[in-house]
Amino acid sequence: GIAVDPDVDRLVFMCDDGELFGEEYTLVAVADYVLAKRGGGNTVSNLSSTCARGGITQNDGGAYFAAAVGEVNVVQKMKAVNAVIGGEGNGGVILPELHYGRDALVGIALFLSHLAHSGKQISTLRQTYPDYQMAKNKLELSPDLDLNKVFEALKTKYRNDKINTEDGLKIDFESGWVHLRPSNTEPIVRVYAESTSAVIAENLARRIMQDVQEYR
Repeated sequence: GIAVDPDVDRLVFMCDDGELFGEEYTLVAVADYVLAKRGGGNTVSNLSSTCARGGITQNDGGAYFAAAVGEVNVVQKMKAVNAVIGGEGNGGVILPELHYGRDALVGIALFLSHLAHSGKQISTLRQTYPDYQMAKNKLELSPDLDLNKVFEALKTKYRNDKINTEDGLKIDFESGWVHLRPSNTEPIVRVYAESTSAVIAENLARRIMQDVQEYR
């Protein structure tokens, strides 16, 4: 099964067993196919996308780069590092040799080609990739919340972990990562977390959201 959004720039697949392939894994599978055909190359996705993308790129002999959330930011990073494939974890695929824009039809063609060349059922193909689980939450922003102050406090508390401030605040822990990003359209902070299990991802997100409440 194939589903796209109204302007056909994002897509997700349904497996033969009725389970979703996972929108985060659309780009993972497509990039895996493109890298294999090209003999490697650089890839780009945004900071809130699954880390499975980076592992696949390194396995294929390329380098992975993370960009701020947003199609324009991903495209700018792709051009800067000469990426052969890129996109976002929402199912958006960007193939620069065609054009610099998310294109679900391109993603469908590449994915079906990958499926045909692999000779696998789609559910079997999904099992060949690392299985990460993502938790997506949000925090309402109140007028008395100084987000910059909160981020500085979190940077201090987790100074021994890997910190990225390119787009909000992302913290990489041994067990997974958490990305806090202020929305551009709503008075909220989106809190994305990923780990090898849904429970750990939710616990990481809850832990950071509790920190935000404590430092407000």
